[in-house]
Amino acid sequence: MIQTLLPSEVEVETSIGDVEVADFPEITAKKQAHRHPAHTVVVTHFELARMIERVNRRFASLLRTEMAKLGIDDVGPAQAMVLLAIGDVELSVGELLDRGHYVGSNISYYLKQLADGGYIDRVASQRDKRSARIRVTEKGEQLCANLRDAGGAYNRILARDADDLRNLEIAFQTLHRLELVWGNAARYGI
Repeated sequence: MIQTLLPSEVEVETSIGDVEVADFPEITAKKQAHRHPAHTVVVTHFELARMIERVNRRFASLLRTEMAKLGIDDVGPAQAMVLLAIGDVELSVGELLDRGHYVGSNISYYLKQLADGGYIDRVASQRDKRSARIRVTEKGEQLCANLRDAGGAYNRILARDADDLRNLEIAFQTLHRLELVWGNAARYGI
């Protein structure tokens, strides 16, 4: 299926563990029957957005699995991503909103869960009691460190050599450019 979305000259790894796609003749026949020339592959903004959404769901599932291995069940992947976004700095909710793709009501809920679980401290501002500063606690830092360690294994799978690293950098730059283009188009129009 992946090959049908790519030009015929793009090679895709077709093994999963000890199983080769060639071991399944019906898959191989379908793959060959559905080959399209390179010029028929059209990647639209909608297809990119759908792919980004799917990748995000897969990553959330991966985070959930890693957190289950760590025995973490009081917060979910979205809250873990908030922790990672806060990092090792103290910041306001507004600054946190700028760092991620959160909706105000969602971030309030996430921060409440993180505070209730002991992963963050919310400290009221001395000047404005309506405003709060947020920082990750030692418990939160430990969760972040554990998730980063687990992520290292996936990084090694994705970046096996210099070409893989270059491709990841290109993917990141492309996604960043999409973010800028789509954000500016939403704010200012085309």
